[in-house]
Amino acid sequence: MSQTLDPATEGEAIEAVPLRHPVRWISAAIVIALVVLFLYGAATNEAFAWDVYWQYLFDKRISSGALTTIELTVLSMVIAIVLGVVLAVMRLSPNPVLGSVAWVYLWIFRGTPVYVQLVFWGLFPSLYKTIDLGIPFGTQFAHIDIQSLNEPFLFAMIGLALNEAAYMAEIVRAGVGSVGEGQMEASTALGMSWSKTMRRTVLPQAMRVIIPPTGNELISMLKTTSLVTAIPLSTELYGRARDISGSNFQPVPLLMVAATWYLAITSVLMIGQYYLERYYSKGISRQLTGKQLQALADAEGKPVVIAPQVEGGPDIPGGERK
Repeated sequence: MSQTLDPATEGEAIEAVPLRHPVRWISAAIVIALVVLFLYGAATNEAFAWDVYWQYLFDKRISSGALTTIELTVLSMVIAIVLGVVLAVMRLSPNPVLGSVAWVYLWIFRGTPVYVQLVFWGLFPSLYKTIDLGIPFGTQFAHIDIQSLNEPFLFAMIGLALNEAAYMAEIVRAGVGSVGEGQMEASTALGMSWSKTMRRTVLPQAMRVIIPPTGNELISMLKTTSLVTAIPLSTELYGRARDISGSNFQPVPLLMVAATWYLAITSVLMIGQYYLERYYSKGISRQLTGKQLQALADAEGKPVVIAPQVEGGPDIPGGERK
């Protein structure tokens, strides 16, 4: 039985009433109230010593410590990335010796705490007085006096880099594993060697998988630098804040100063990570740009009209939507 529509009401707009969510608003109000109460309690609590906090927030010793932290983070991360790529290639290599050495390296550095490793590097000058490089019982190429090289910053950088390289190797290996086997087969068919295939074909495509966790590891490395007091190195951010709090007996405001600087630096790193991820994810986005639409239209010999985006599917050349 067919239903006859009234011409007077046909085509009238339907008034859509959104659903009410009282529980959502109540929970939001409770959370906001708790946050306000916490901020008010912290602002009125004399134990936080806000005057000391503002006094040392931009102190030269704190800012120089933050600069040392950034330098230590960047240098250690660069070494870790290079060494991590080498270790990942060794693990993926068909050579069993290289694969076994890489596995043992990852087993040791991932299985021991980074603080313990840094303590070891702090004791390295007492374990090895000198290092001689050359042919055994023959020509000596280099002689390094570890006692005269007793530089905490150098050993902190080496300790952090060697530890981070183990994690970067697994990240790179996972990124390489995400590339289809057809890419390897196509490169082999073109006559590329295994190493050239890794450099030219696999690693560039694996970057979109490698970049996000690498950004997270960089931020984690920044915070891990606070552990270099085990070497001991006290010229970085946390070491400076700890030294100042040891002289004025105000640990809470100095810890908050250090935390503020850590938050500021990590926020900058997170912004950079966002844009870097967006750059390397261009090839996997389904949203076509204006240039891509124009190229498709030119290939078909049709004019292109880019319509505004609405719910229902992506734009296609010609402005039509199916």
